Amino acid sequence: MSTRTWEGLTIPAAGTYNLDVNHTQIGFVVKHMMVSKVRGRFDKFAGSVTIAENPLESSAELTINTDSITTGAPDRDGHLRSDDFLAAEKFPEITFRSTRVVSHSGDEFTVVGNLTVRDVTKEVELTVEYGGAGTNPWGQDVWGFAITTEFDREGFGLTWNQALETGGVLVGKKIKVEIEGEANRA
Repeated sequence: MSTRTWEGLTIPAAGTYNLDVNHTQIGFVVKHMMVSKVRGRFDKFAGSVTIAENPLESSAELTINTDSITTGAPDRDGHLRSDDFLAAEKFPEITFRSTRVVSHSGDEFTVVGNLTVRDVTKEVELTVEYGGAGTNPWGQDVWGFAITTEFDREGFGLTWNQALETGGVLVGKKIKVEIEGEANRA
């Protein structure tokens, strides 16, 4: 693996790395009925990270196919694809483009960028945990990461909900996104 040492971390050499879709999962968590959590994921996506000579000048982009959402419940998945939520036919992609790395402490970085859901773009902050770098058995450079963020879905026009007789709402406003994965040299 072509690596270098930077501020005590062994990081990949400068260059572009594509997400390894076979070793990356894009998941989300949202409150259901105010009492439990529903987890889901997106199965189709593509993305890349360009690591700069100065790692704090690196950039990333991600495109997610909205129709690939799955929660394990076909009726719920269909509702999430509908105009009530993602409007997958009108808006087939969710995109993220980083704009800057704002800080880092050890192996944790704070990355800011523009998230577009439906036709709404808002700035979000990601916490990125760098997992390390290595070479797989086929000689390919690989590095790992874990990313989390949380945002209010209503800010992106995802406002559908239903009041509960017991108080509260059916679907929570906050969505937590959890991405775990690997990237390979492009």
